[in-house]
Amino acid sequence: MNIPSNLKYTKDHEWVLVDGDVVTIGITDFAQGQLGDIVFVEIETEGETLEKEEVFGTIEAVKTVSDAFMPLAGEVIEVNGGLADQPDSINKDPYGAGWMIKVKVANPAELEELLSAEQYAALIDA
Repeated sequence: MNIPSNLKYTKDHEWVLVDGDVVTIGITDFAQGQLGDIVFVEIETEGETLEKEEVFGTIEAVKTVSDAFMPLAGEVIEVNGGLADQPDSINKDPYGAGWMIKVKVANPAELEELLSAEQYAALIDA
């Protein structure tokens, strides 16, 4: 199980890469493994400002459809267009080519509420 230590995590199995006031968000290696083969990703929230825990998109796998939740409030400033043609890049490279959205953070204090790699590892091992 790959849990990079430079990222922050949520209990909903999203990862967050912080770069100043912009964060990149995707789903974790654990989450993609639970979902199975991802066949379609729908994200229609580019340009929208969403609150923490609002749904920003859906991930469709062979066996299920799952919502993707905002780990913190902010404006969705970019969507990974490559997922339209290659949704399975989330399975192959969840922390790289499989990123989902970039968000301009509305409340930087919310970053402190995210889990460290160690806390996330403990959560999924529980």
